[in-house]
Amino acid sequence: MKDIALPPSNWPDMEPGWVWLCGAGPGDPGLLTLHALNALRQADVVVYDALVSPEILDWAMNAELVYAGKRGGKPSAKQQDISLKLVELAKAGKRVLRLKGGDPFVFGRGGEEAQTLLAHGVNFRIVPGISAGIGGLAYAGIPVTHRDVNQSVTFVTGHDHTGQAPGSLNWRALAEGAQVLVIYMGMKHARHIANELMAAGRPGDTPAAVVCNATTPDQQVLETTLAHLADDIEASDLQPPAILCIGHNVKMREALDWQALAEGAAPRSLDPLGVKAQGA
Repeated sequence: MKDIALPPSNWPDMEPGWVWLCGAGPGDPGLLTLHALNALRQADVVVYDALVSPEILDWAMNAELVYAGKRGGKPSAKQQDISLKLVELAKAGKRVLRLKGGDPFVFGRGGEEAQTLLAHGVNFRIVPGISAGIGGLAYAGIPVTHRDVNQSVTFVTGHDHTGQAPGSLNWRALAEGAQVLVIYMGMKHARHIANELMAAGRPGDTPAAVVCNATTPDQQVLETTLAHLADDIEASDLQPPAILCIGHNVKMREALDWQALAEGAAPRSLDPLGVKAQGA
């Protein structure tokens, strides 16, 4: 892969002293953008997160690799130290690629890092990536939107900067107004999240799913309901990283589990939402 040229285009040059804040996608190396691949081939230093796959890092042509992963419950670098490291490398004239899982601006602290760079006079470029809340669910056969289910989708973080369940969320508003909830980093606090939503009026029989290691060969999917979400997680062998999805779009996996279909399985249902039965 290192020797294969990018398709012809006006690819931007990464200049010395610049930092590119780049999304690596949800895991599958094939979901990396061409702008990200272009950056990997030019960077002097790649500062990467825990969820960036080794295959992607292998595409860095001649770069020094600097690990800066942050994982819940494990020793991690402080965010401000990471941001200042980017400043230090850029001030040294390096071409710096900050490679983050998913999209840098979707619960990825990319905004904080960009603010630090700005405050220190460092030029930066933003390279979006496919977020796990969309791409990861798609690999599980769960459409994040479906006309028969929702006209909106709400993305929520499962913990705040302290690592605890977020205390500033309006659970009643989420329970009543969020047609589909996609929760990042929520596995640890799944019981708290489910209890808050049900106490605020969300029915316990609302379909729910957990997608772990999304888009990778280790992907696992748990289908359940809001009321049984926490118990089923505890009874399973599932481990983070994970995306939680709460909403009737989860039912569509009965028809759209495309990876199972590719292996010869029959769809569990052709009409998971019962739309045809309703005469729609």
